[in-house]
Amino acid sequence: MMALILPEVNVHLNHSRRSSLYRFRSRSRYPFPSLCIRKTTSIYSSMEVAAVRTITEKTCNSGVVIEEEYDHQTRLLQEFYEIPSIEKAWISRSSIKNGLQAMISLSQLNLPANKKRKFVLSAHILEEMNNNSIDYNWSPFPIDHTGATLVVPSPSGLNLLVVRNGDHDIKEASTPVQLEIWGPAQMRKEIFVPPSIHGPLFTDGWFEGISWNSDETCIAYVAEDPAATQPVFTSSGYRPGTSGEKEPGSWKGQGDWLEDWGETYSGKRRPTLFVLNIKSGTVQAVEGIPNHLSVGQVVWAPQSSTSFSQYLVFVGWSTDASNFQTPRKLGMKYCYNRPCALYVLRAPLSNKESSKDTAGILKLTENFSSAFLPRFSPDGELLVFLSANTAVNTGAHCATNSLHSLHWPSSGIIHSKIEIKDVVPVVMCPREDFFPGLYCTDILPHPWLSDGHTLLLSSIWGSMQVLLAINVLSGTVSKISPQDSNSSWNILAVQDNIVLAVSSSPAELPNLKYGHLSRVHMDDHGKDTWSWLNLSLPSMDFSEKVNGTLSSIDFKIFKIPVAEQEMISTEGARQPFEAIFVSSKCFGNDESQEETTMKEACNPLIVVLHGGPHSTSLTSFSRAYTFLSSLGFNLLHVNYRGSLGFGEEALQSLPGNIGRQDVADVLNTIDLVIGKKLANPTNIAVLGGSHGGFLTTHLIGQAPDRFVAASVRNPVCNLSSMVATTDIPDWCYVETYGKDGKGAYTEAPTTEDLNAFYYASPISHVSKVKVPVLFLLGAKDLRVPVSNGLQYARALKENGVEVKVIIFPNDVHVIDRPQSDFESFLNIGVWFKRFFK
Repeated sequence: MMALILPEVNVHLNHSRRSSLYRFRSRSRYPFPSLCIRKTTSIYSSMEVAAVRTITEKTCNSGVVIEEEYDHQTRLLQEFYEIPSIEKAWISRSSIKNGLQAMISLSQLNLPANKKRKFVLSAHILEEMNNNSIDYNWSPFPIDHTGATLVVPSPSGLNLLVVRNGDHDIKEASTPVQLEIWGPAQMRKEIFVPPSIHGPLFTDGWFEGISWNSDETCIAYVAEDPAATQPVFTSSGYRPGTSGEKEPGSWKGQGDWLEDWGETYSGKRRPTLFVLNIKSGTVQAVEGIPNHLSVGQVVWAPQSSTSFSQYLVFVGWSTDASNFQTPRKLGMKYCYNRPCALYVLRAPLSNKESSKDTAGILKLTENFSSAFLPRFSPDGELLVFLSANTAVNTGAHCATNSLHSLHWPSSGIIHSKIEIKDVVPVVMCPREDFFPGLYCTDILPHPWLSDGHTLLLSSIWGSMQVLLAINVLSGTVSKISPQDSNSSWNILAVQDNIVLAVSSSPAELPNLKYGHLSRVHMDDHGKDTWSWLNLSLPSMDFSEKVNGTLSSIDFKIFKIPVAEQEMISTEGARQPFEAIFVSSKCFGNDESQEETTMKEACNPLIVVLHGGPHSTSLTSFSRAYTFLSSLGFNLLHVNYRGSLGFGEEALQSLPGNIGRQDVADVLNTIDLVIGKKLANPTNIAVLGGSHGGFLTTHLIGQAPDRFVAASVRNPVCNLSSMVATTDIPDWCYVETYGKDGKGAYTEAPTTEDLNAFYYASPISHVSKVKVPVLFLLGAKDLRVPVSNGLQYARALKENGVEVKVIIFPNDVHVIDRPQSDFESFLNIGVWFKRFFK
């Protein structure tokens, strides 16, 4: 915790809940008391004694300063981590004219329990149509939903499904899944589903799918397959498997290894489709789905007037038709380049009905390599879906999406020759300030305006997330979040022409917004206009420091021109990229504007680099980054070329050029803010995770004199070792070789491959690194295994560079368990405070 005289690797294994919160009062005052020499012996000369005393006094004082800094920042960070997050919302019409009922789901970190505390607030909203205003009343107190895994209201708003998967940290084979059906005033049904039928429901936001049918008598959902039987060994011999009680003197073997979908899916069984009949309380597996298909995102198809059958539409990921012709399952999390398709199958509605349709399972999107998030229009005539064809075809893990539609047959006769139309195509090179393409990973269960053909969603647009309205008949795309807003917006719920959304920025806590479409007032182009009103949550008390920090923050989006354009082959890659500069004016109120500006420019600067590389840093609120701002640091979030939100050509310019193009973009951005006198070139640090960590470690190797310190979270440091241990080895090929990497991918890399991976990696520049580096690593990371960061840290130590390593034994790639996230950013704050001048 203190400045070390000799280079040292400090590896902290946080095995207990208590160890992740710093309790300095119970420790020795000095982290290394043996260094604090109190007496000297007569064998030293007076000069030697004076020298030793001087060194030890400085060492002890440094220990006190670092300890005090941890104590101060611990208390400060806790204040920011008390701020709740708005997660979801539901809205429905009430019995009162112009009245609405709203439910808002929020979460708050519970650090001692190392979990999220979940709760729901309810409100009654009354529209005042004449004066474009609303009147609303919140319920007196929120309702705690911490024990609930999922809460899913029915389409009418009259019923509510509550899912309780149990404690995943103590997942016992005998624990049933609990499904509760609630009405307005009571629980109507409680169903316990034993593990012999299925395991926990998927709540990952990808395989996850829960859908009520139209008359609210059945619910379709996705859950884990029941556990396979294990071989049993006894004193009298061997049995192939049993589900009964364990016999004395017997034990269960492991059985065959079943491959999972990688990062965050470790130990999870195949996603399978089930239907709950609410009246009977029975749960049935949907038969007819082949074993090679993992399913998710299920929705009910409209019921035909000429047939009693009901059908389910869902997404399927096949292991028989992998994008890279590999026999293994590649990592699914954050990877939209995995081939998938829409399927349809008849639903089982009772025990007496056969769940096998005569036509069996039918693939609806034969000519698409990717189709997901299916949604039916309110009249049931259209089925729309997103596609990541570009990601699948190029191998980039995430790319520009497209939107498509097909006409659903009213006859109920479904076939695979249904015509599919393009609604929103991939945008290759957008004009400045024009729609850059679709970058969307979720669509609301009910995303439609009252006209039945306008779909609303959230999408990345440059460095912001915005709200879009898409006319699925004409393909027209309109931005409906305010044109003059630099905040990021996320859609929560839609009812008729009413929208609930949340907006936030680096200087603004999440705000609930009420949007209303006006067809009376048109803009200058004859388009409908949207009115946005604040739907203020009940008063929340935050500390003076939190409020003061937010009031002192300012931010700006810079457009960064691309250097050496004559060497770039595509127009999109020559267009400017963006960076978000967040300035902290954490100074006294008695200073003049000129003095404040000068001090801002002298603030230490942290360059923040997102992972992916195909993701984006957004102008949204972050507890952790606001905490860093409260320490007096300026932040520079760089959306280098390859980020989402700038068109497909700019995105595709990075694969094959990692470690060069992205490094150049970051250095050019730093030069720009230095040129604007917004940064001191001798007081800059760099922070990144995953590919952001790859970029961070490249920068401190390729530009070793530009930074004073660095911090990385699960960084990619050596592709040549990562390729053999990661759940996404194809990523190593595509990002190293570009589009050619998709065809080159193999489970047995050649010597040439390994050389290419090595020289594209930060490890090839490790000998030039000078600055101290903090490593934050998740021991259960399957994406960038912990060995990658440890090898680089040990290489730095070998070269005499100061290193600190913290390993979180139960965390995966994102390090998002509350205590781990807290301790990560606490150490980042102390680390940078220590080395900034």
